[in-house]
Amino acid sequence: MTGPSASLPRVAVVGVHGHGASHVHQAAKLAAAGRCRLVALVDPRPPTPDQLAGQDLNVYPDLPALLQAEQVDLVVISTPIHTHAPLAELALRAGADVLLEKPPVASMGEFERLTRVLEETGRSCQVGFQAQGSGAVLALAAMVADGALGEIRGIGATGTWVRKQAYWQRARWAGRRTLDGVPVVDGVVTNAFAHSVAAALLVDGSGRAEEVREVETELYRANPIEADDTSTVRIRTTRGTSILAAFTLCAAGDSPPRVTVYGSDGHAVLRYMSDELEVGGTTTQYDRDDLLENLLDHRRDGVPLLSPLTETGGFTRVLDAIRSAPAPRPISADWEGSGDERHPVVPGVEKWIEQAAERQALFSELGAPWAGQPTE
Repeated sequence: MTGPSASLPRVAVVGVHGHGASHVHQAAKLAAAGRCRLVALVDPRPPTPDQLAGQDLNVYPDLPALLQAEQVDLVVISTPIHTHAPLAELALRAGADVLLEKPPVASMGEFERLTRVLEETGRSCQVGFQAQGSGAVLALAAMVADGALGEIRGIGATGTWVRKQAYWQRARWAGRRTLDGVPVVDGVVTNAFAHSVAAALLVDGSGRAEEVREVETELYRANPIEADDTSTVRIRTTRGTSILAAFTLCAAGDSPPRVTVYGSDGHAVLRYMSDELEVGGTTTQYDRDDLLENLLDHRRDGVPLLSPLTETGGFTRVLDAIRSAPAPRPISADWEGSGDERHPVVPGVEKWIEQAAERQALFSELGAPWAGQPTE
C-alpha cells in the first residue's frame, strides 16, 4: 500500500469476542477517522461477519502467528487474565506498543517482569482502565489533591451487582484463582469491580506500587467457585488514606458502582460508569477520553498516557494480596431463578456494603452475619 495511509500505525486486536468486540469497534472507528490502520484480528475463534464487513483484515489464530507473518505497531490485548503478561511481552519485544485489558497481570511478579520488558524495549503499555480517562475521575483527584474537601477521612469504593450462573460458566478461567497451575485471580474485587479500585487509588494519588502500604482482605463466596464474589478490602496508602472497597455479585439487584470521598469539609460521589461527579448536592457530567486514541496520541505527539502500567502498580498490589490470601470463605445465600438464570442473593448485603464504606470497616468488624460463618 502506498499513500498517506501507509504511514499510519498498524493496529491488531487480540481477542475479538466478548469485551474484545468493543476494541475491534473502536479500532475500526479510529481507522475510519484516519488515525490508524486496523490490519489484523487474532482469535482462535473466527471473527463475526460484521467485524470483517468492508475491511481488509488478516485473521490469525494466535499472536505468534500474527507476529511471524507481519509487522504491527500497536497491539490491543483483550484475552483471559492469565494470558495478559506473556502476550504483552511478545508484542512489546516485537516492537509494538500495547493496550492491555485490565487487570493487566495476575501477580506482582508478572507486573515487575513486564515493567522490565518496557524498560528494555522502550515501548509503551496502556492498561484498559477506561475510567482513568474520565474527566469526572480526574476532577475528583484534583479536588482531593487541592484539599477542596478538607482532610480526607476515607475513600469508599462500593458496588452491588447480580451475576447469574452463565457469568461463571462463560470461560474455563471464570471464577478461578488458578488454572492449570497459573494464577488467574478472577473475582469481584480484581475483575468485576477492578475499575472501582483503580479509580479510588487514582483519586487518592496512589496509583503506583510503592504508594500502597498495606492491604487487608476479607473474601467470601456464595457461588460454588474458587474466587470471591462478596468481599471487603481495606487499603492503606503512604499518603495515610484508608480506602475501603466493598463489593458483591450476589445482590438483590444491580446498582451503579461508586467511589465516595469522605472529607472534613464535605464528601463527593463519583459514578465513573456514567462520568458523573456529585459534590454538595450538585451533579456534573464530564467527558471521557478514549484510551486507544490516547495511546495513538502518545505515539505521535508524546502526550502522557492516561493509564500507563506504572500507575497500575497499586492496583496490582491489591490483586496480589487477594491472590495470596486464604481461599474465600463460603457463605449461605438465598437462591433465585433456574438454569443459567440461577443466582444467589446474600440477604442485606447492600446495607453492609454501605456501612463498610462509611465506617471504613471490614465485614467482620461490622458484625455482618456471614463474617463469622465457619468454612466448609
